[in-house]
Parts: sequence; C-alpha cells; structure tokens
Amino acid sequence: MEISSFQSYLIILFVVLIIISIFVFRQFLRTRSEELNLVKFEQKGLDSLTQATELYEFGSIQIKKRLYSEATKTFLKAIENYENEPDEAKAIINNALGFSYAAQNEFKKAIKHYNSAIKSLPEYPIALNNLASAQQRLLEYDLAYETYQKVLVIDPKNKTAIKKSKELEKRNNYKPYKGIKDKGF
Repeated sequence: MEISSFQSYLIILFVVLIIISIFVFRQFLRTRSEELNLVKFEQKGLDSLTQATELYEFGSIQIKKRLYSEATKTFLKAIENYENEPDEAKAIINNALGFSYAAQNEFKKAIKHYNSAIKSLPEYPIALNNLASAQQRLLEYDLAYETYQKVLVIDPKNKTAIKKSKELEKRNNYKPYKGIKDKGF
C-alpha cells in the first residue's frame, strides 16, 4: 500500500498536533499546580507561615505571578525566620529578595540583599550575576564588570557573565569619533 503525499501530510500534521497538545497540557498542569499552591498559601495567610522554606516557596510563586511587592514581604518574613537554616538556604532567600527588589527598580536594596547572599555563599554565581546586573542598572559599569569577572573565575562557561562582560568591554572601550572637524558637511 502506497501513501499519497496528502496522506503523509495528514500524518505529519497529526503528529505535530499531538506533540503541541502534550506541551500545552503540561504547561496547563504546571500553571494549575502553581495556582493551587498560591491559593493554599493565601488561605493560610502570611501570618500563619513561620518556616523559612514555606515562606520561600510562597514568595517564589508570587514572583512567578509577578506579585513583587507581596513577594518582598514574604521574603522579608522568611529572613526573620531563617536563623536555623543552612547558609545555602539563606543565600537563596536573600537572592530571591534581591530579585524582588530589582523587579521593582529598587536596585540599592537589591544590591544589599545580593551582597548578603554572597556573604552566606561566596561562590554563588546566580547572586553574583544578579548583583552585577543591578550595578549595571545603577550605571556602575566598572563594578559590574569586576563582578562578572568573579563569576567567570567561579564558572568559566557562564553564558550570562560571558555575554555581559563582552558588552561592558565594548562599552568601556568606546571612544567617540574625534575627527568631526576634519570632515565637512
């Protein structure tokens, strides 16, 4: 039995539609799960949450939903309750709080918390990249470049640090054209 070009087209179309529907369904389940967790945490209320891990999870969901001011409050409460947590958890919470502040364009506060994350976990490339990004947004290009270089010492293949370092090198090596007087219009 031979398959005509029309039949092969329909088979290919059917397979593509199945693959797309699988991805859409997985995304639907993931979003539904996040929504249910958000509702669960909101029903408990921020005041009833006392463990840093629960607060971090709640704040992370709020960040995914772009509820940055609420996430800031949640992470601040997590910091109040994380004294018994390991240094890595403290670093992750401080980095998330810094990200929340940066999303609200409060870069000085973000830098403070990125530095706290780095103090807890000195070789934390994500916090270092975030710190450099905040420094860059405050027009502190030399500091940002140095911070990206620290990331590259820790992780030489870090794509973000490589890309941003190259951008800053181009920016720092930029010299405006001085020969305007020689050219006439």
